[in-house]
Amino acid sequence: MIALLVGAFATIVAIATSGHVLLSKRDPRAAFGWIAVCLFFPLAGPVLYLLFGVNRIPTRARKLESGRVMHLDVDGSRDRAESEARVPLEGLQDEFQGIARVSEAVTRRPLLEGNQVVPLFNGEQAYPAMLSAIDAACECVLLQSYLFQTDATGHAFFDALDRARQRDVDVRVIVDGVGEYYAWPHASRVLRQKGVRHTRFLPPRLLPPAIYINLRNHRKVLVVDHRIGFTGGMNIGDRYLNERPRGYRVSDLHFRLEGPVVAQLEHVFLEDWAFCTGDTTFPATRDGFVAERAGSGICRSIVDGPNEELDRMTTTILGAIAAARARILVATPYFLPPETMQAALSQAALRGVQVDVLLPSRTYPPVVAWASRHIMDGLLAHGVRLYEQPPPFDHTKLLLVDDYYVLMGSTNLDPRSLKLNFELCVEVYERSLSDKLRRMMEWRMARARPVEPEALRQRPIAVRLRDAASWLFSPYL
Repeated sequence: MIALLVGAFATIVAIATSGHVLLSKRDPRAAFGWIAVCLFFPLAGPVLYLLFGVNRIPTRARKLESGRVMHLDVDGSRDRAESEARVPLEGLQDEFQGIARVSEAVTRRPLLEGNQVVPLFNGEQAYPAMLSAIDAACECVLLQSYLFQTDATGHAFFDALDRARQRDVDVRVIVDGVGEYYAWPHASRVLRQKGVRHTRFLPPRLLPPAIYINLRNHRKVLVVDHRIGFTGGMNIGDRYLNERPRGYRVSDLHFRLEGPVVAQLEHVFLEDWAFCTGDTTFPATRDGFVAERAGSGICRSIVDGPNEELDRMTTTILGAIAAARARILVATPYFLPPETMQAALSQAALRGVQVDVLLPSRTYPPVVAWASRHIMDGLLAHGVRLYEQPPPFDHTKLLLVDDYYVLMGSTNLDPRSLKLNFELCVEVYERSLSDKLRRMMEWRMARARPVEPEALRQRPIAVRLRDAASWLFSPYL
């Protein structure tokens, strides 16, 4: 009798979970996979789906935003500063107005002029600039990183944050609840020992159980004194120092920003801080807020995550690809774009746009690279050019369109970044920055190995089967 009751309960749960899959999943392969798991494993399947398959959550941050609870500035100076820096779409070149319209529609954030954007290559350039900004802080330091290693580089940041705290600077740090487990001791433990105010984003726990362990905050943000910002793809750790003689090395790209767009980065951080802590207080300014013009870049921040109804990043990238007239340059460490993006890249190449995609030759975990190779044939057949770089592992995330548009930040072109992670990118309309990054990409492509269609066709049948089987699981990678 007990066995019958357990069986009936398991069947009901499996069927109910399958119904939730049908109603919530947009990718038919992902939906079919989860339904099969739930029906074949009536108890374990629904539990796995609850832990790893539910990727749309109503967050407190979204409620705060929709309810207008988070007042960033009571005197309205920030609204006035943003209004003064706002760029009308007609102020852009004709071919880029389409991109701007798409991103404005999905982000509801304005384009802001008067920004300076400086690329920083690897930890050798990024970390000294970031640490110098923290040491010069007199009002606030807001830092967020997915991976925060507790190695020599990590401790340099811990010490700088502690010094700022001792100067009565408003210091706040967000570490991802799963990302910090890549280091021992965990970053939150070191921060707690130093008395630095911090929080963890969706930390895993048993009591009460945390069911969103598959949703991670992948954003990288540093804002100092409301005026200087850093973002890009770089985490904090020794591995990003490429001039070290030993150890695993990662090549990456970060950016230093000044100008009105820094207020948008700050807003992103404070939304995440409010979500984690419930604290909606805004860091004080001693001399009042002034969004000083610092350069010629026109910028907008773009956030995406499983709490959003729209796939903001995917939609923005598709709009940029569709607007390209001459050239598209892509750098990404993980290349499993959705079918719509594969089709857009192929169509761009077929209409005469030069499409170059720069990838690392080795990817961790390797299953992502295996799945990626399965889709390369179709892209190459339509004229998309793919390149694989030698080590060190290139972690750069970058999209360049023609000679003017740059999209940089934390988003990889894979299902995890585009569907599950909380991500942050910044789009920049500036010819000089685009030209500098294009030259960097061309230098890397000259050192890379082009992916040849014949080499893909000559893979042993066992390797091709492995790659195809890996591709079947691409919605979960």
